[in-house]
Amino acid sequence: MKKVIAFYLKNCPHCKKAFKILDELKSQKPKYSKVEIKYIEETKNPEIAGEYDYYYVPTFYVDGVKIHEGVPNYEKIEKVLQEAIK
Repeated sequence: MKKVIAFYLKNCPHCKKAFKILDELKSQKPKYSKVEIKYIEETKNPEIAGEYDYYYVPTFYVDGVKIHEGVPNYEKIEKVLQEAIK
């Protein structure tokens, strides 16, 4: 299983949507249930966020490679999970 990092902001509606999609995909498709995601709130961890190249949240990295940035949908979030289990 690959390392997944998600950058987000506490009050971001797109982040909330992405996390809801993640929960739904993990409950609907057991193969994704073991994917562990390290969530980093960028205002509480600016030193970590500053080490990564992104502008919009939510942003997902899998093994250091940016897979998704910005407005989420099911396909984009599922791609993050697919990359994590490859």
